Amino acid sequence: MRLITIDDYNSKTMQLARPVFDKHKRVLLAAGRSIHPTYLEKLKQMDIHYLFIEDAVSFGITMDEVLDMPTWIDAIGVIQQASQSIEKKQEFPIREIQKLAGRIVEETIKRKAIVLIPTSYLEEELRLYAHSVNVALLTIQLAKMRTLTPVQLRDLAVGALLHDIGKAITKDYEQHPSAGFDFLRKHREVSLLSAHVCYQHHERFDGKGFPRGLKEEQVHEFAQICAIANGYENALSKDKMAPHQAIEWMMTKNGSEFSLELVQLFVQGVPMYTPGSRVVLNNGRAAIVTKVVANLQRPIVRYLDNQEEVSLSDNHTLLIAEVIKNEGSAQ
Repeated sequence: MRLITIDDYNSKTMQLARPVFDKHKRVLLAAGRSIHPTYLEKLKQMDIHYLFIEDAVSFGITMDEVLDMPTWIDAIGVIQQASQSIEKKQEFPIREIQKLAGRIVEETIKRKAIVLIPTSYLEEELRLYAHSVNVALLTIQLAKMRTLTPVQLRDLAVGALLHDIGKAITKDYEQHPSAGFDFLRKHREVSLLSAHVCYQHHERFDGKGFPRGLKEEQVHEFAQICAIANGYENALSKDKMAPHQAIEWMMTKNGSEFSLELVQLFVQGVPMYTPGSRVVLNNGRAAIVTKVVANLQRPIVRYLDNQEEVSLSDNHTLLIAEVIKNEGSAQ
């Protein structure tokens, strides 16, 4: 299995590995089938950018680092319900949020690494909610490298899941952290820590963020972790960067948007080359990443010419020279 852009889909050699959903979270196209050109064009009109596919190149790649699709879709539904409860002035589903936070922590802890599904895998109507779920997954992926209690991890997950809840209250972009904070602190079931993750996730290490222009240690570390996750997820989903490009972009933000220490933590905890990525090594041979094991930046790859698997962790002279962006080019 691998994730491809919809423009790279080839009905003669590929089948869907995971279902495609509509804006109501219903299965539009099931896994295990090829996509008729008419349906493929419809997906493009729906502005869906990515597909999970199986083909000969990706045979045997499981992508266990990716959250299973039913869990991801259910999580998106919980965040959607929370947002709509505010808009409709209904009871806020805090217990469902807390349960989801626990599930996010559980799913992240049991994996060596987390690989995100870009929100543009879905229609526009679901992307804001999917973004919040992705940010929470990545936030906990980074936080688990700290010495935190289960309660701290859960509270951090709640804050990350609700970091954009203010967007259901105000259309003023620079006011949504404050609006979300004011809303959350009125709910006694939400910890002040969770509320501050929402409040401070747009503050910057250099003090040029909003809403208060806090800097360095004035910004709670948990909010800084959420901010890094937020930046990476936007680079991946909105700017359509490949994971290695998004990480390189994050590294340029040392000392400006983010602290050097947390960026280093990020690089240690997030793989640049995800399973299913097609690459060219410095020996000129094309390969595909099959697994991320001990060293997240030194994965196991499989040569495309003879199917031999090689661990880059065990072969220190082998380097990934290029990532193949589509079926006919490298970068």
